[in-house]
Parts: sequence; C-alpha cells; structure tokens
Amino acid sequence: MALFSSMTSPPGSGGTSSSAGGSASGATAGGTGSSLLKSGAAAAGIASGLLKAGAPAGGAGTGAAPGRGPGSGLSAGSGLGAGALRVSSEEFAQLRDFIYEQCGIYIAETRKYLIENRLGNRLKELNLKNFGEYYYYLRFDSNRRAEMPKLFEVITTNETSFYRNPPQLQVFQEIVLKQELEKIRKTGIKKLRIWSAGCSTGEEPYTMAMILHEVLKSEILAWDIKITANDLSEAVLASARKGVYTEYALRTTPKEIIDRYFRKEGTQYHVDPRLKNLITFGQINLSDRMMLRRIERSHIVFCRNVIIYFDDEMKKQVIESFYDNLLPGGCLFIGHSESLHNISRAFKPEHHTGTIVYRKQA
Repeated sequence: MALFSSMTSPPGSGGTSSSAGGSASGATAGGTGSSLLKSGAAAAGIASGLLKAGAPAGGAGTGAAPGRGPGSGLSAGSGLGAGALRVSSEEFAQLRDFIYEQCGIYIAETRKYLIENRLGNRLKELNLKNFGEYYYYLRFDSNRRAEMPKLFEVITTNETSFYRNPPQLQVFQEIVLKQELEKIRKTGIKKLRIWSAGCSTGEEPYTMAMILHEVLKSEILAWDIKITANDLSEAVLASARKGVYTEYALRTTPKEIIDRYFRKEGTQYHVDPRLKNLITFGQINLSDRMMLRRIERSHIVFCRNVIIYFDDEMKKQVIESFYDNLLPGGCLFIGHSESLHNISRAFKPEHHTGTIVYRKQA
C-alpha cells in the first residue's frame, strides 16, 4: 500500500513521518504501502488505498514517485503558484472530511495547500469555479462515481522500489519462507498463498515472485502459488499489471536479479512473464471488512508502511483482519517504522536482525 509521502503520523500512533509507498513503506519491496482505501459511494471498484481511519491519519504527503507528481502540477512544498485557486476554510473542511470519510486520509489544517495544489487540475478539467463546486460535484453529480478514482489518484503518492528494505527481505527469504515451504511440503499439498496488501505499482509482489523463484528454482513448477496484490488506485494497478519499469525502480535490486528477471528495451525494464503468472492484482479497501474476508486465506501477509497512517482504532481493525486472514502459524510483515505495540497481542513477535516478524500462533 505505497501510499503517501512525507505524511505526519496520526496522534498517538507512535509512527514517524515516512514514505508509505515502499517498504520503509515508506518502504516495501514494492508496497505500498500502497494505497487501499474506501471508495464509499464512489464504488471505485474494490478498493491501494486500504484506508479509513477512525481519526486523523496525518497530513497528506508531498513527495511523488518519478513520473507521478501531485495532481495540480504545482510544488506541494512551496505553496501556490501564480493565479492558483485558493480554498476557503469552509471548503477545506468539507473536502478534508469527505476525503477522510471515503479513504481514511486526514489532511491537517496546516496542509491546506495540498488541497489547493493537488486538486487544482481537477477543477480545471471539470470547468469548476471553486473548491466548493468540486465538493458538491463529488457528493451529488451524476458523474461522481467516475471522479472518485481520479480523486484518490491525485491525493496519494506511490514511492517504492524492488528489493526495498533488504534486511527484512532476507529474513523473509532465508527464514520465514523456507520454514513455511517446509511445513507445506509435509502436508503433501504444495499450495502457497501470499498477500501484498498495499502493492502500489507492483514492485513488492514482483519482488516476492523473484524470491520464490530463487528459493524454489525448478521445483516452483510443482507448486500452486498465488500472490494476491491489492491497492486502491486503479492507475497504479494498471502500471503494476504492465510490469514495465525504469532503472530508478531497480535502484535497490541486485544486478544478477535484474539480469535474470528483466528484459531491457531501451531505458525500460520488462518483468519476466514467469513473475506475472504468480500474481493477481486487484483493488481493495482495508476498511471494508467484508471485502477483506473475500481474500483467500494466506500463509504470509505483507502490509508495509500503511498502518502508520491510521489511528489506533483503525490499526486494530486492520490488524485483526490480517490475523483472521492468516492461516495458523502464518506471518505478518509490516514496515520497519511500524509496530503492533498497544495494537495487538494476538501475534507472537519474533525478533530478527533488522526486522520483527509477527506470527499467528498455530
């Protein structure tokens, strides 16, 4: 669920400001923290957003991944450009509350400029005169359902890379995954399910697929493997499904892995179709418990740098959903700056060098 950049953690969350797109989701091998939110009346599909907190989740981010800047095209950090529309206090409150209601992102009063900067282009495209008109468009216009994905797209930012947070991935590959595979082998049914909840543009689930190939090698042909990868934004999911990346996305990827699993065409890198065959991408909303219950039960769940943007109530709800989804003995990976302290005692924390793994008791 790479999600947002440079957002402020919710009061009382214990989190720190971070990029929610990748694994230090800020970090992910891809995740996102991606995005996974509630579309509410919008029905923007299932839901990278993955959000809806019960209280302020921090100000929206300003950083953007290469090729995906703020919707307004203005610098979020430098205030408004010349001639840009201003948002009144009433308009800001309406839009802030609406966005929070729909996807759980809370934009603090001190970050009013994010509304002005990021939504400015939407007003221009819809030929609206002010932010009040945009609010009523979102609430009542016959085309509001089609607008919701565009709203989510401009208020979220996805910053991630392949093989992000190597210490955590090393524990996943060398300890957790090998233990899980061995346990499954003993059942005689070689079936593995992994959930990437907040996959952003796909780097995290593709990283998992590469690791699976590295560990299983030719034996992978005898396995039934499915990586479920979800995010709120259809735009980032479309990018993930294409599996085409720039060199920047590979900045933390070992060269031998690039050579083995990517085909370079000009300045672009195409993922090996073998990786795509292991992954199913789709929208999801972490605040929708019924939607989460439809996810096939998993042996391993990744949700890195997403819950840092929730208040404690929402964190508990999401973590409880992950616990319910995990099979007995399954493991949860969260961002390195995130913690389940005071959130859940259901998991047994396992401390490893560079990361903590949260295991569901068998």
